[in-house]
Amino acid sequence: MPANKKYLNPSPSQRFAKITAAIFGGLLVAVLFHMALASWFNHVAVIITSTFSAFILWAILMVVAFLGKNGWKVWGIYLLVSLSLFVIFYFGNQNNPLV
Repeated sequence: MPANKKYLNPSPSQRFAKITAAIFGGLLVAVLFHMALASWFNHVAVIITSTFSAFILWAILMVVAFLGKNGWKVWGIYLLVSLSLFVIFYFGNQNNPLV
C-alpha cells in the first residue's frame, strides 16, 4: 500500500534538513549533553554511562527530527540546545577543571 501523498513532503530542501538534523544535529546534542554532565559530575561515571545512553538519546532525537513539520526549525532548535549545553559545559570546566 503506497503512502498517502498528503503526508509526503515534496521539497528536497526539507528532506535534506530533516535528514541532516536527525543525523548530525541529534548527535551534536547527545554528545554535548553528556559532556555537560561530565563537566559537573563524576566524569568517569558519566563517560561509562554515555556509551549506552548517548546512543539512546541520539535515536530519540532522530525520531523527533522527523516528527517536526519544518526541518530548518528542527535544526534551529538543535543548534540552540547545543549552544546552551556548550555554555553549561564551558562553565562546568571553568569551575571544575579536570586534572
